[in-house]
Amino acid sequence: MSNSVDIKSLYSEQVKTLGTYIMFRIKQDTIRLTPELTAKGRKPIDLSIGAPVQSPPKFVIDALKNCLDIDGIHSYSTPKGELFYLEAVAKRMENRFGVKLDPKTEIISLIGSKEGLNHIFKAMITPSLIKEEKDIILIPDPGYASYKEQIRVLGGEAFSIPLTYENEFMPKPEQLIEKLKLEGLNPAKIKAMVINYPNNPLGATATREYLQNVVDFCKSKNILLVSDLAYADMYFEGQEAPASILEFEGAKDIAIEFHSLSKPYAMTGWRIGWACGNVDAITILGKVKATVDTGLFKVIQKAASEILVAPEGDEYIKQSNVAYQRKQEILTKGFRELGWDIDNLIIPKATFYLWLPIPARYKTSEEFTSELLEKSGIVVVPGTGFGKYGEGFFRISIVSSDENLYEMIERMKQDGFYFE
Repeated sequence: MSNSVDIKSLYSEQVKTLGTYIMFRIKQDTIRLTPELTAKGRKPIDLSIGAPVQSPPKFVIDALKNCLDIDGIHSYSTPKGELFYLEAVAKRMENRFGVKLDPKTEIISLIGSKEGLNHIFKAMITPSLIKEEKDIILIPDPGYASYKEQIRVLGGEAFSIPLTYENEFMPKPEQLIEKLKLEGLNPAKIKAMVINYPNNPLGATATREYLQNVVDFCKSKNILLVSDLAYADMYFEGQEAPASILEFEGAKDIAIEFHSLSKPYAMTGWRIGWACGNVDAITILGKVKATVDTGLFKVIQKAASEILVAPEGDEYIKQSNVAYQRKQEILTKGFRELGWDIDNLIIPKATFYLWLPIPARYKTSEEFTSELLEKSGIVVVPGTGFGKYGEGFFRISIVSSDENLYEMIERMKQDGFYFE
């Protein structure tokens, strides 16, 4: 090969500085250290990835098998999705949230919500390399790491919405305008605002009053409201069920919402979800998608359409949530014994995450999580992996077995990982 070849010089400016996704970096470090850790009795316990580890409902697996021989099921679908799937989504939205939707105009299938989010950002952003001229997407911070990276690759500007203890993870959207101006950016460049309740990584939920305020704010500023509701069905017994943004007055005028079957049904590898809401937003999302894909495998759509409306699906979610609540109780008890002031922390009422402060003796969250991995084989995520406001915290995904969670606490005690 010629020495003059330099493929890297051909990269777009937006991707030249793109780093490795935080979860993949953690995975690489874990693999590298596994032999050494195993040899000293600290085989890694991975609590980093936000994904269920159990199998999907048997009902949906059987449904998948049973429709493999349906005539025409193996042909191309459409980016919009098969009508039987869209109708099932519409029924689910009405049964779960009381939201009525037209399956033909207000719903579109997704190859997982991550794909859909990328396409709606693409539809909103006109790429630029000049910061002051970039279209702005407001994103939660701490928040799902892909928001920022997707927006950056598309040539936009991801602007942090600070979620802190001080604002109880519900910042006033009106204050964002002043914050943005202070950083030399133009509020007129804001194209969309992303909200994610229940939140990854915080597990935080929002009040109905707050969500209505966000809808009103976006309408008044003509900003597309993007609701990422991937964790809608993951909440604990006795807690109010998380709301769809489309339940609120005026939301269909300004909002699009993203749903996934990955988390509630443990169907992460199936890559199926949907977006719903404002007709214009759904229409443009469909046009962008049509340039990239030709739709989901119809077999998966068929199986998913059945689990969405089946009693077996609701029972599976209920039992999963009971298990996650038990796992959270195991860890909160354990961290209390390790010196964490659990009673004065905001403990999630939803999702399968636990968001905790690092001990004061550590300067950064990455220093703490790195030592926890290298010494005890415990794999968690530094708060900075989710944004600058995540410094000083770390995220645990409580998806492992109860036995592993007990083992985690015991290792931390043995290895001196006390809060003080």
